[in-house]
Amino acid sequence: MNTRRELLKTASLGALGLGAGALAAESFAADAVPSAKTPAAGVDSAQAASDGAGRRALATDLHCAPQSPPPAWARGIENQRRADYGDGRYLNPIVSGDRPDPSIVKDGDDYYMTFSSFEAYPGLLIWHSRDLLNWQPIGPALTRNIGSVWAPELIKHAGRFYIYLPTKQTAAPGSKTTSWVIYAEDIRGPWSEPIDLDLPNHIDPGHAVGEDGSRWLFLSGGDRVRLADDGLSRISEPEHVYDPWRYPPDWVVEAFAPEGPKITRRGEYFYLITAVGGTAGPPTGHMVIAARATSIHGPWEHHPRNPLVRTRSAAEQWWSRGHATLVEGPKGDWWGVYHGYENGFWTLGRQCLLAPVQWNEDGWFDFGGGDLSQPLPAPSPPAPGREPPPHGMALSDDFSALRYGLQWSFFRPAPDEAERLRVDDRTLHFAARGSAPSSSPPLLCVVGEQAYEFECEIEIDEGAVAGLLLWYDDRLYCGLGFDGERFVTHQYGIERARPANPHGRRLHMRVRNDRHIVTFDTSDDGRHWTRYDRGMEVSGYHHNVRGGFHMLKPGLYAAGQGEARFRGFRFRALDEVSGG
Repeated sequence: MNTRRELLKTASLGALGLGAGALAAESFAADAVPSAKTPAAGVDSAQAASDGAGRRALATDLHCAPQSPPPAWARGIENQRRADYGDGRYLNPIVSGDRPDPSIVKDGDDYYMTFSSFEAYPGLLIWHSRDLLNWQPIGPALTRNIGSVWAPELIKHAGRFYIYLPTKQTAAPGSKTTSWVIYAEDIRGPWSEPIDLDLPNHIDPGHAVGEDGSRWLFLSGGDRVRLADDGLSRISEPEHVYDPWRYPPDWVVEAFAPEGPKITRRGEYFYLITAVGGTAGPPTGHMVIAARATSIHGPWEHHPRNPLVRTRSAAEQWWSRGHATLVEGPKGDWWGVYHGYENGFWTLGRQCLLAPVQWNEDGWFDFGGGDLSQPLPAPSPPAPGREPPPHGMALSDDFSALRYGLQWSFFRPAPDEAERLRVDDRTLHFAARGSAPSSSPPLLCVVGEQAYEFECEIEIDEGAVAGLLLWYDDRLYCGLGFDGERFVTHQYGIERARPANPHGRRLHMRVRNDRHIVTFDTSDDGRHWTRYDRGMEVSGYHHNVRGGFHMLKPGLYAAGQGEARFRGFRFRALDEVSGG
């Protein structure tokens, strides 16, 4: 039976004179791996080159859902999505949830990756993999709040790890708009204190080493600066060295916004990848372009098949695809990581995607995989005896230890925020602060599921108010809290209804987010539940409404006086079928 969404979509296509087959003809090949003698089959750029302006505009304006649901993901810990099917195929995303601006480095048989963390601290969580599909978190590289952390660059040079990171000034004391560097001898830390590189007018530093061993940071807008040999300071002023390729003027984008420069040296060339088109806004805006030069000093030659990656229609599974980095696979094959929004799920933030890369006889590379909505052949497996451990981590927490920075982080914390937390006897003791979540930074975790539920036992001191949240930022959140006498409903970032609370100062609370439909249940014993009488729809809690580049995260909060005690936090992802 057709769903209501499919019927509406068919009606819309019919009004435009298009059937489902016509739209399918516009889509990309999903899983072809190209020949080395021809441009990559299923590559976005090849299709885009053949489009007329009219067809581009028509495809762009079809704001409809995908023609059919994507294949089911493999399921792992707590029923969470896992890319690796275990049969030589995978389905994106490889790291789900809010994992934007991926920066990846290969170190022998190991891969490490980190992402923009914005106003979440501890930030810059580092992940480890041996096969590019199964990733485990190691720990955070940044603990002090220095601002909103945008696209980082994780590299290894001369035996030392570095992260170059831009920040935007926020309301946090000591935050600043600039770029910084931190370093470590071991990827697991300890990491140094941030060193200010004094770059207030640029973002997205990308590290490069020239043919003479000189070190550089390429920056947004086609600029660069030279670094000292130790990589810990800059020794030049920003200079303009590259004018990025321009897309046709009738394309629907957010802004030109050249950003995210990443350089890979292979053979006689330096290859420069840049993101243009804006990272959010219209689904068709973001894209990947490339250029190359035989010297780090240029001149730069545009890729003849730009753009290499672009969402061409809102009907695709992945929106705003861009900000790519190349990496060599375990057996010498090549891959690219970039980010994108999942169709209909801006609330999950930009997720980490993996696409095959083919090097061609003309010396250029192309991305395969089409719109990444279908399973793809997996990277070649690592050597025997180097099999990867399970992907991801459990989000259920018995509070036997404080998983601060690994799972839990604060939003825009004050310097002493971590002092609010301690664990004892499988209980999280969370000191109250402020009068509401907006003035009391909550403790949050990243979830990469379309549908899930979480619950916890909560006990409060007299004068405290606590509860569970779905948090975008301090002006846009929802949830349920309570004091000893009344509930408090949080919606749109404000406090609304305050009905009577029959449970007193101790209760069990459960939140279900089933594809943007949110419900709350409460219980005295964790077995017999009562549905709270206010539900919510939260599909609009995202960047294109509020700004900030965040995602909607589950969280805990404690406001008022005294403390709240949380026990037995349990998480479960729901299946593709609603309520499963």
